[in-house]
Amino acid sequence: MAETHVLFVEDDDVIREATQLTLERDGFKVTAVPDGIVGLESFRAAKPDIALLDVMVPGLDGVSLCRRIRDESTVPVIMLSARADSIDVVLGLEAGADDYVTKPFDSAVLVARIRAVLRRFGHAAGGGGPEAADSGDSGPLRFGDLEIDTDGMEVRRDGEPVALTPTEMRLLLEFSTAPGSVLSRDRLLTSVWDYEWGGDTRVVDVHVQRLRTKIGQDRIETVRGFGYKLRA
Repeated sequence: MAETHVLFVEDDDVIREATQLTLERDGFKVTAVPDGIVGLESFRAAKPDIALLDVMVPGLDGVSLCRRIRDESTVPVIMLSARADSIDVVLGLEAGADDYVTKPFDSAVLVARIRAVLRRFGHAAGGGGPEAADSGDSGPLRFGDLEIDTDGMEVRRDGEPVALTPTEMRLLLEFSTAPGSVLSRDRLLTSVWDYEWGGDTRVVDVHVQRLRTKIGQDRIETVRGFGYKLRA
């Protein structure tokens, strides 16, 4: 089996070298670069399986780099932020990142997050995830003007294709398994983000907002104090 290729963009030499060694010991192939300009060039040349981006890097900051990557690819992106309460976390998620890890981070947590993201991307991209497998052969799911083809992993709105990232697709599929039912943020963190520990619900909130812009603002309803539900 080919090694999973990680692009790691980090300007701190000590963190970059130590993290690269850690990831390589865990079986990853790592391309580590010190700034965003080189990071974008490396992304295009190396075509990594996942990108790990520090928010504050020279040349092209991590948020801008994430946005450029998302314009070209649905490859998973994890942001690294120095502060859990930083606006950079939300900006990174809004730019298209799938998750984030706060610095300083435990190497085991970082590796676990990377593997969790890769697992759910494999399910969503391959169309063989548990949600698709349970759908049977009854045809596409329909919710108003929204059509979800769980076999082909395609979404259409008013007959027009909707481009979703794998994380957005998994989120929509989770909602589609229980239309009209309220799903808590904690449930979504567990089922979509594969968190086995407490996670930051901002990840859920930002992805719901991103999904709404693509499938319709009114399609997913906020139930204050409880979570979200897909309008049946």
